[in-house]
Amino acid sequence: MNEAYDVVVVGGGSAGLSGALALARARRSVLVVDAGDPRNAPAGHVHNYLGREGTPPAELVAAGRDEVTRYGGEIVTGRVESAAKLGDGFTVTLDDGREVRARRLLVTTGLTDELPDVPGLAERWGRDVLHCPYCHGWEARDRRIGVLATGPLAIAQANLWRQWSPQVLLLQHGAPAPDAEQAERLAARGIAVVDGPVAGLEVTGDALTGVRLASGETVALDALVVTTRLTARGGVLESLGLKPEEVQIEGHVIGEAVPTGPAGATAVPGVWAAGNVTDPFAQVITAAAAGLAAGAAINADLVAADTRAAVDDHRHQARIMFEADAWEERYRARPAVWSGNPNPRLVAEAADLPPGRALDIGCGEGADAIWLAGRGWQVTAADISATALERAAAHAAAAGPQIADRITWTHADLREQPPAAASYDLVTAQYMHLPSEPRRELFARLADAVAPGGTLLIVGHHPSDLWTPVRRMHFPDMMYTAEEVAASLDPAAWEILAADSRPRTATTPEGRDVTIHDAVLFARRRS
Repeated sequence: MNEAYDVVVVGGGSAGLSGALALARARRSVLVVDAGDPRNAPAGHVHNYLGREGTPPAELVAAGRDEVTRYGGEIVTGRVESAAKLGDGFTVTLDDGREVRARRLLVTTGLTDELPDVPGLAERWGRDVLHCPYCHGWEARDRRIGVLATGPLAIAQANLWRQWSPQVLLLQHGAPAPDAEQAERLAARGIAVVDGPVAGLEVTGDALTGVRLASGETVALDALVVTTRLTARGGVLESLGLKPEEVQIEGHVIGEAVPTGPAGATAVPGVWAAGNVTDPFAQVITAAAAGLAAGAAINADLVAADTRAAVDDHRHQARIMFEADAWEERYRARPAVWSGNPNPRLVAEAADLPPGRALDIGCGEGADAIWLAGRGWQVTAADISATALERAAAHAAAAGPQIADRITWTHADLREQPPAAASYDLVTAQYMHLPSEPRRELFARLADAVAPGGTLLIVGHHPSDLWTPVRRMHFPDMMYTAEEVAASLDPAAWEILAADSRPRTATTPEGRDVTIHDAVLFARRRS
């Protein structure tokens, strides 16, 4: 067990495992806590489960567990004693004292069948003491079936079981006698009414052979149908303030369940319930479907939460990532951030320019400024990071005084300290990415800093790079094309020498070569 999961599933029956499978396949971390006492454990087979008809319950659970763990879900044996709200999630306490955290909960603890107080019922439960004709009717077909009347619904139940066998008896067992209309219906279908309470079961070998009445008479039967009280196993839900409510049929209380909304959402945000704990009449396939629906709803809820958190972080990063503190943190975290080589687009475009005065914006560790100085340029190199400038100055000093003396290192944020107008023969900005409005303002200032006859070189990551697996900051608003930059320049004042995207090869984190593109704007200011 880990300390925290996206989802803890309480209960490992068909609903819980189905929800866990959907969540594990959605790449969520999932823990299933299961006590190992499913409601249908006494039954020999699961029925009406398309594709798994007749599967023993334990075999179905084992297959489900294998599927969940195959996708990374975890399953532990135990009981969840309680859960408590913790921020946007929960702490979950197991019966052995262990605690885990969960962002969301799916409770699929099922229900308990409370049997009528007749000796011997519990020992035969799920074998020849039955409750659901859709679960057991085919196996009891054409046999002698007794319906134990424990309430007003017994008459309807006897009529229902008559579909599977012509030999159905209604055992009155102290319930109100059928009225005239009910008696007529029973008689019309050949269902006899046996008066008097049932005192016990008659068993021969390992098979039910009948019931014994309080009068001492015996009634020969092969199966006995009982109506149980359906009690939700709602302990963990009750610890969160979710109380089971009465469930009625035709005005008669037959048990209790925890109320839920669409896809199993409860009144407590972050908690879902599925299966018999919320639907007492759900068969195995119905419970599995409810677990799947709840799992999908939980994943959608987590996606929404993850998106909200991502938006908050994205906004925060957009605010700080190009500020001085963030750049200082980047540079201090590594002895070298850049390769130490001049940017190839600068080399390609500026190699044939006559040297003059150059302004290198965002000079970083100085490779571009040193290259320009080596070609005779008098360079003003500006950066927002003092650490980067210290490294750049050291690199220039190592290159010799003929380089270092040609460079002036300037610690400045040019959004607040614009360069002098019409002062430089070359203004270069390599991969300067800012939000759109500040970027447009900065690029306009850079253009103003170009002297008549001088050149402006702006190179950036093309927006199409975001389509590739190459890791880029995912801020589409900060990406731009050369054509966009060119459109911001007054054609009367500027001659556009190049405004296009240029391919180059990059390597993905997995070591695969892909083609990316640089946006390149190269323009000359008219004299």
